[in-house]
Amino acid sequence: MTVAPITTAPHLSSLDVLEAEAVFIFRETAAQFERPAMLFSGGKDSIVMLHLACKAFWPAPVPFTLLHVDTGHNFPEVLEYRDRTVERLGLRLTVASVQDFIDSGRLRERPDGTRNPLQTVPLLDAINQGGFDALFGGGRRDEEKARAKERVFSLRDEFGAWDPRRQRPELWSLYNGRHSPGEHVRVFPLSNWTELDVWQYIEREQIELPAIYYAHEREVFARNGMWLTAGEWGGPKADETVQRRLVRYRTVGDMSCTGAVDSAAGTVAEVITEVAASRLTERGATRADDKMSEAAMEDRKREGYF
Repeated sequence: MTVAPITTAPHLSSLDVLEAEAVFIFRETAAQFERPAMLFSGGKDSIVMLHLACKAFWPAPVPFTLLHVDTGHNFPEVLEYRDRTVERLGLRLTVASVQDFIDSGRLRERPDGTRNPLQTVPLLDAINQGGFDALFGGGRRDEEKARAKERVFSLRDEFGAWDPRRQRPELWSLYNGRHSPGEHVRVFPLSNWTELDVWQYIEREQIELPAIYYAHEREVFARNGMWLTAGEWGGPKADETVQRRLVRYRTVGDMSCTGAVDSAAGTVAEVITEVAASRLTERGATRADDKMSEAAMEDRKREGYF
C-alpha cells in the first residue's frame, strides 16, 4: 500500500490574512449591492484600500465610482496625488464640494474655520444623487473608540445615521447587506488592520504615497498641542508664531484640524520604526476634530459622517 506524503498548508503571514479578508469583503460587496462607491481622498488608508480593490477585481477594472468630499482646505499635495491616480488607473471620480454648499447657502462656515464636520451634508447628498447603496471607507477599529464599535458592514438609515443598536452580528465572516429603500451600508475592508499593518503593507507592496507622509520641512504653528499648516482657513492668529520644522503627517484630512508631528522618518522603513514605538493612534495625536468632546466621532457618525 502506498502512503501519500503528508503535506502542510503554506504559511500565511498576518498581512496575507488581512489582504485576503479585504479582497473577500470587496467581492462580497460587489455581489450583494447594485451601486457601490469608494471614498477616496488620497490619504494612505484610502490608497491601500484602492490597491486592494484593484487586486480583488484584476484583470477587470475596479467596478465602482470613487467619491471624495472636498472640504476646500485639503492639502494640495494630496489632491494632486488623487487626480494623478484616478487618471493613471482610468477610474471615475465624483467630487462633492463643501465650498459649493457654502456658496449656495446650504452650509455655513464654522467660527473655528474647520470644515471637517461640514462634510456630512455633501456626503449624504452625493450618496443620494449617485444612488449608492454601499460605500467603502478606510476606517480602522484601532483609530478611535467609536470606530472600534463599527461592524465591517455598517447599516445606515434613510438619513445616513449610524445606530450602534441596529448593527448586525458578523460571525464566521458572514456579512448581511440587506437594507430597506433609502438606507445604505458603509463597508470597511480595513476594519481589522492597524496603522502598523497599513505601513508594513505599503512597504511590502511598494505603494506610492503623497510626499507629506514622510519627513519634510514645512512652515507650521502651534495650536492645541499640534503643528498646523497656515492657510486660508484661519491660521495663524496674531499670537501664533510660524516656524519652519522637520515634520511629517500620520493622517491627512482638512488642513484646519490635521496636525503634523515632529519626525525625521524619510523612508517607509523609518516610518514603520516610528509607528511601532508610538503609544498614540494617529487620530489621537493629530486630529483636532476628535478632541472636541469625549464622543466627538460617535456624534458625527450618528449624523451620517464616515
